[in-house]
Amino acid sequence: MIDENLLLLLIFLPFLGSAFAAMLSANARNTEAWLSGFVSALAFAAAAFLYPTISSGTVVRREIAWLPELGLNFTLRMDGFAWLFSMLVTGIGFLVVLYARYYMSPKDPVPRFFSFLLAFMGSMLGVVISGNLILLSIFWELTSIFSFLLVGYWYQNASARDGARMALTITGIGGFCLLVGLILVGHIAGSYDLDVVLAAGDRIRSHELYTPALLLIFLGALTKSAQFPFHFWLPNAMAAPTPASAYLHSATMVKAGVFLLARFWPVMAGTDQWFFILGVAGMVTLVLGAYFAIFQQDLKGLLAYSTISHLGLITMLLSLGSPLGLVAAIFHMINHATFKASLFMAAGIIDHEAGTRDMRRLSGLFSSMPITATLAMVASAAMAGVPLLNGFLSKEMFFAEAVETHRASLLDTITPYVATIAGAFAVTYSVRFIHTVFFGPKPVDLPHEPHEPPHWMRFPIEALVLACLVVGIIPGLSIGPFLHTAVVSVLGDRTPQYSLAVWHGFTLPLIMSIIAMVGGLLLYALLRRYLAYCEPDPPGVRGLKGQRIFERLLVTVSWRWARWVETHLGTRRLQPQLRLLVAAALLAGAWPILTSGLALKLPAVAGFDPVFAIIWVVGIACAVGAAVQAKYHRLAALILMGGAGLVTCITFIWLSAPDLAVTQLLVEVVTTILILLGLRWLPKRLERVDTVISIAGRLRRYRDALLSIVSGVGVAVIAYVMMTSPVPQTIGDFFLERSYPEGGGANVVNVILVDFRGFDTMGEITVLAIVALTVFALLRRFRPAADSIEVPEQQRDQNKFDDAEPDREIGETLREYLMVPSVIMQWMFPVIITLAVFLLLRGHDLPGGGFAAGVAMSIGFILQYLAGGARWVEDRLRILPVRWIGFGLMLSALTGIGAWLFGLPFLTSYFRYLELPLIGKVPMASALLFDLGVFFLVVGATVLMLVAIAHQSLRSYRVRDASKAEEQR
Repeated sequence: MIDENLLLLLIFLPFLGSAFAAMLSANARNTEAWLSGFVSALAFAAAAFLYPTISSGTVVRREIAWLPELGLNFTLRMDGFAWLFSMLVTGIGFLVVLYARYYMSPKDPVPRFFSFLLAFMGSMLGVVISGNLILLSIFWELTSIFSFLLVGYWYQNASARDGARMALTITGIGGFCLLVGLILVGHIAGSYDLDVVLAAGDRIRSHELYTPALLLIFLGALTKSAQFPFHFWLPNAMAAPTPASAYLHSATMVKAGVFLLARFWPVMAGTDQWFFILGVAGMVTLVLGAYFAIFQQDLKGLLAYSTISHLGLITMLLSLGSPLGLVAAIFHMINHATFKASLFMAAGIIDHEAGTRDMRRLSGLFSSMPITATLAMVASAAMAGVPLLNGFLSKEMFFAEAVETHRASLLDTITPYVATIAGAFAVTYSVRFIHTVFFGPKPVDLPHEPHEPPHWMRFPIEALVLACLVVGIIPGLSIGPFLHTAVVSVLGDRTPQYSLAVWHGFTLPLIMSIIAMVGGLLLYALLRRYLAYCEPDPPGVRGLKGQRIFERLLVTVSWRWARWVETHLGTRRLQPQLRLLVAAALLAGAWPILTSGLALKLPAVAGFDPVFAIIWVVGIACAVGAAVQAKYHRLAALILMGGAGLVTCITFIWLSAPDLAVTQLLVEVVTTILILLGLRWLPKRLERVDTVISIAGRLRRYRDALLSIVSGVGVAVIAYVMMTSPVPQTIGDFFLERSYPEGGGANVVNVILVDFRGFDTMGEITVLAIVALTVFALLRRFRPAADSIEVPEQQRDQNKFDDAEPDREIGETLREYLMVPSVIMQWMFPVIITLAVFLLLRGHDLPGGGFAAGVAMSIGFILQYLAGGARWVEDRLRILPVRWIGFGLMLSALTGIGAWLFGLPFLTSYFRYLELPLIGKVPMASALLFDLGVFFLVVGATVLMLVAIAHQSLRSYRVRDASKAEEQR
């Protein structure tokens, strides 16, 4: 049980740390660094603590019910392979946090950076230890989102924005393809549980959906790992801060693609499709990435293309379908993480201390930065595959697999030659990195005088370089047991015999290494002078720019196709858009009725009530009148809409639904007032005086009327048929029988909202929060119409309004105008607060609930704004609606997560009676906390929209005062 809880700690700890880091002030540079370091170190310790269990061959699982009826549970699963990656993610993450503490400038919003970094860590851990395919896809998308935020961290730079957009577009499309592919795999296997899928390899490979599922999974993995032809997004992501680049290239993001391929290797490898598609992609990426790296002038650009090349090497190894190839691929994933993270950090130190990453300006830094130079040289040698370093061992394993015959094909025949050429290219760009930056004459005209960084900024590089040396010298003792645990967890009984010895004799792979090293040195000697001044575009493939293709594709989609759709289907008027939407909904509803039929019974006249019918006639008349008047008389249309809403409220009472009636009435009050306040700032619309309407205009009106009547009648018929159809047990009976025994509440409606359908409610309040934030963002840029700025005549005291100071005295004048109503509205505030609390506390057993209470509380705030004005209220009340929204969402989510502590599905309510002194037994349900979260969110969302509308008055006063000042000048 301890191991299972450690899995939960491992996955949730980074996200909690991210949330806390985001709440820190912008200048809390040391605080969030300590917080992030503590979180990553604790996560690393939690993963390390699991090793004794994992090394014994046990798979640690923690499954929490989410949607068990659909087979979608929150399942965490850690085996040896996932453990090894978890150690990389948390260990390198800790070193990156330590490095970032010294790298990031105090002028930057550093808490935001560390918040994104910890969330990125949590997302990658989620990909690694997910035990459910859909959960894996969710975390997969989170890595794309948080990498987008990290790449675009310096959003004031155009290159950062473009790189972030490109990365999100490519990996987002790949993530969608991956989701579809995982759904197909789950369908074939009969379950989305990863253990079931991994045991269904033969069934999956023999299924007719294998090829489309494989292609979709390849699209997800190849886009994430920047494999050809999707490689171009990774160099453009170098606009991210160097700590983020080091983390992204070594242990996260780009490693997710090859991790996924290795995870599904036992299930999907071994076929011709796997061999040829993955082999071609990996081979082209291996050579192309290394070739491009040679000619880069930016240090991070060189390292980015080398990452692409090494990921192509791993992809090639996985494509071979050989167990030894999988062993070499996993081994190289580890080695690449260590030397690539250290190299990026070294490049960041050079940029930080010298002020540039341009290799045309850098030289002779060994004299001023000897320790950093030595560390970077060792890491570069590991990248080149020099003996006694870890990169040499996995490169030798790659060469050994390249010379083996896996399939009788041209691709398999040329593999050894391609591997040797790519190895030579790797030596060339590694030697260029060392020789150009650290040797030669001392640099001149650098932005900064180069010097060694603080010791703790250099410490992460020292630790990683030490790992490169230890693994390269004594691999069997240092990495051997951990690698074996990871390989066995993937291959099981198919685990081959392999050796991590440094010396295997004078073999063909060793000859290939020697050829690659000598060839790489000669190639650098030939290109040295050219590379000193060349452009970063390599000769021979200068026209092959994926970025240019991507941008042209975006232009085609956004300009030509989108413009065609906008021209032929789009309109700036709301009415035609609604016409298309309603017509599409009508066709979607009519199609199944026309194909399957509809059993319609005439309504019985026995239960006919003329009073109820009259009420509905009034409601229909109000609705029709609102539709007719909406074009020219907004206020009249709003009043008629309110009449239709009131009829709906009376209907709920008539049909014994007081809870719905209370909610309907409160919502009608709030929405009517908010819309009325919004109408205040719209330009006037005058009714047309001419009565001559063209034939086309009449036909358009008839068409719209017919469409609305048919749609309304169709919905009414479907609802009537559903309510009159005989069924063994209605949904209402189901909830009536289970509401009190299982939900602990007599108010069935509220129990449904906070317990049985709590997940739906969670989604609805999330949408409400998004809508409120969107309205606020739009109204911040809204400017009142010119004819709505002046104060209405009935409110105008010319002397006071002309001389009033906008921020304060306008409110006083308004209160004098509305003296009696304003006093009454202010006195009602504590009464409304009491009513809201009353509705909240009684909602589980009597009409009320969190939503109704939140709307009632919002009415209290609206009355205060109407009575005193925006400034008067905000001077006396501390209103923080965004925090109300955040607290409401957090409380609702934590209530749902709390059910997991008792082994229950998400948002399952816990109910019992509490014995209180002097009071006796009191019913208590955990759903009250969820309802409280709904209450806070509804209040926050409504008040946020109210604040956005109310502040238009202050803006209008500023506009008017500016106009008067201009007139006086």
